[in-house]
Formats: sequence, C-alpha cells, structure tokens
Amino acid sequence: MNELVLLRHSEVVCSSLQVAKKFRKRHDNVMRDIEKLLVDSSKLRSENGEIPVMFQKAKYKAENGQAYKMYYMNRDGFSLLVMGFNGKSALKWKIKYIGAFNQMEQLLTEKQSLPWQEARSLSKQIHKQETDAIKLLVEYAQSQGSQNAKRYYTNISTLANKAARIEDGNRNNASMSQLGRLILIENVILDCIQEGIRQQLPYKGIYRKCRERIEQFGTLAG
Repeated sequence: MNELVLLRHSEVVCSSLQVAKKFRKRHDNVMRDIEKLLVDSSKLRSENGEIPVMFQKAKYKAENGQAYKMYYMNRDGFSLLVMGFNGKSALKWKIKYIGAFNQMEQLLTEKQSLPWQEARSLSKQIHKQETDAIKLLVEYAQSQGSQNAKRYYTNISTLANKAARIEDGNRNNASMSQLGRLILIENVILDCIQEGIRQQLPYKGIYRKCRERIEQFGTLAG
C-alpha cells in the first residue's frame, strides 16, 4: 500500500504516473484530465476567490533518459480526478487509495508525537550497535576467507525490515508498531552475532542462525 502514496514537503500525495498505472489509463490522458481540472479551478478562483492547491507540477525521467512532465496530487486532487473513473477495477483502486491516504496521514500525525520520536531515536541507537556488530562479523568472515562478507550489511538490514514489515525500507516512515518490532529484531541480531563470534562458530553458521531467528520472529509477530 505504501507504493500508492508518499510524503512530499510534509504533505501526503500520489503521482499521476501511479494513478495511470493502477487505473490502467494512458498517462497522457490522465495528464489531460488534470490540466482540464486546473483550468476549471482557475476559473473558479477568479470567480470565488482562493481555491486550495491540489496539483503540483513535477518531472520524471523515462527509460529513454528524457524528462517528462507529471503531477503530484493531494487527497482532494485525487478525489476530483478519479471521480469519473468507473468500473469494478476502478472502485477497487479508489478504495485502496483511500486506505493508503488514511494510513499515511495517520503516520504523519504519529511522527509528530513524542513517543514516536523517542522510539525512532532508540531505533537509531540500536541500529548503530547492530551495524558495529555486523562490522565485526564482516571482519570475522574475511579472516575465514570470505570474499563477499560486506553483503551482510545489506542482507541483514533487508531481512530486518521485512520482518518488521517496513516494506519500502524507509525507517523514517515506520509506524510505532513497526519501530517496536524493528528494535526487538535488531537486538536479536546483535545478540546472535556477538554470541556466534564468542563461540567461534563458522561465519556462515552465524549468518544462518541470524536469518533463522529473524524469520522466526517475523512468523511469531505475524
């Protein structure tokens, strides 16, 4: 669901590209509809005064390397745009987008709270300790002949994010419950690495045990 909306300048928005993709429409047609709404809203603004900004012009780089125009839109802009989209599939995606906007707006409110900020601060402290432990594991593995030990930084972080259900890997957009799971998981990783090195286990065995414990935690948390 996180792929549907994003935070941009502290506002929850979605992109015309994603809307076109999910609603199975040509992007140029979606752009045409947006620009018609912009013209109509401009007329209303001249007649009735201020109208809230709902669409923001931006650019994206296509596969051919060229930059093309797109739009970001907030909840109101999205609602206006898709009002005329019909069909069973369109209804499904309208509901999904409403859920995504609700979820991200709730997260935005949560991030402004002291408990979230304290949890994120603690998460960063634990992550620093975990990274130091992974560094020891990398050096330990290299001393045993590993040529690819540096991959553990990415592999272990990816496993931790997955078990904590942080789908996009952006921990700054994690909810309180996700941060709580992440703190527990990274403590598990920290203990597992330290214990394995202390027992002088083979580096592959330490990594395998870490992965198993993370996956077990993810299963139990689920």
